[in-house]
Amino acid sequence: MARRREPAREPEDLSVHELIEGPTEILSRETLDAIRRPKAAGADLSVEQTHDLTAPAAEVTTDLSGDGPAGTGGRTRVELPRIPAPGALYRRAALGALPGLGGGRRGADLPAVEFAVAGVRVDRAHLADYDRVCGFRLTDRLPATFPHVLGFPLTLRLMTAPGFPIPLTGVVHVGNRITTRRPITADETLDFTTYAENLRPHDRGRQVDVVLVGSVDGEEVWRGVSTYLGRERKAGAGRDRGERPATPAATARWRVEPRVGTEYARVSGDHNPIHTSRLGARLFGFRRPIAHGMWSKARCLAALETRLPDACTVEVAFKLPVPLPSTVNFALLPDGGFALHDSRGRPHLAGLVR
Repeated sequence: MARRREPAREPEDLSVHELIEGPTEILSRETLDAIRRPKAAGADLSVEQTHDLTAPAAEVTTDLSGDGPAGTGGRTRVELPRIPAPGALYRRAALGALPGLGGGRRGADLPAVEFAVAGVRVDRAHLADYDRVCGFRLTDRLPATFPHVLGFPLTLRLMTAPGFPIPLTGVVHVGNRITTRRPITADETLDFTTYAENLRPHDRGRQVDVVLVGSVDGEEVWRGVSTYLGRERKAGAGRDRGERPATPAATARWRVEPRVGTEYARVSGDHNPIHTSRLGARLFGFRRPIAHGMWSKARCLAALETRLPDACTVEVAFKLPVPLPSTVNFALLPDGGFALHDSRGRPHLAGLVR
């Protein structure tokens, strides 16, 4: 084993043609059609008011030419001594976006590497804080979205690595799929592995799937797949989206205050200024900050908390961003579907539990 030490526009003014569509491969057309059906009769949800490792000296690299612990094939495994510090990684991404400082060093293909860290423990105070911000009950059981937060800095380490084909600055999170094999409790210690796969074209640029796997004692207990879109200018990139589907009736209504951006950034480690700063949002074409997509998913799962089985897959497609502040409508749909719309009936999120 070798060792090495376009002009800004208000989000709610976007037309249906600005929705993130195309082959996200998160939700099929059949699934989306099912989600757009009217809500199930008798739904009873009430209306609610609402560490710096930029160049880690202790990384350990292993060549996984065969099947590794996560079935990784030919990727090189880089083992980190601890979870990276996200702040340093965001600074790296910001510097890399500046001319002459590495912004042009983008690979044509995905790097054949995976990052891993072992022995990640749950801080119960952190878990409780996350539960409050997202609307979950306070228990020792981890919400399905919480391992994403625990391992998020590791995925940042992957996406800010030299040669990663899509720059972190300006990337759009278009979908997320989480599979829980069994309940995970706060007294368990998790090992995480992350890698990227399935780099593919999109009519607005390129998409990639970033996989994060959580294991306990060598057994996979959780898997998350986040699909990211790296936007590129393409002549005539698809504008014909067809008619807007019918809006399902709301089963709950939530007021999303500006503090959601900063509070979720604090508990998740995702300090992208598009969520926390009016100036940062303007730099990416929004007049106001927008809510994190994973907060929106977590808030929906909190509303479904008593209905979720111990082992399941929850997948969502992110559509229009949620501007801060705003009012959003949650809809519980047939066959495991759910959706989030704005007050004018345009979709923020479409999801499915299976």
